[in-house]
Amino acid sequence: MRRLQKKGDNEGVSFDAFFENKNEHPVLLMEVAKWWIESHQLNYFEKAVKIKEMIKAHPHYPEGIK
Repeated sequence: MRRLQKKGDNEGVSFDAFFENKNEHPVLLMEVAKWWIESHQLNYFEKAVKIKEMIKAHPHYPEGIK
């Protein structure tokens, strides 16, 4: 996610960008993939700003986190 800090919210990201390369959490990775692909029918790469807005709009998103 350092790339987003350098390039900004307009950078394209994919669901696997939120995980380390080690695949230590395969169940969580599949859950995120299902959310990304099946539930929201997002393209593999989406603009980071779009994903941030979707996550912040989720009813369980904690208040006070940017």
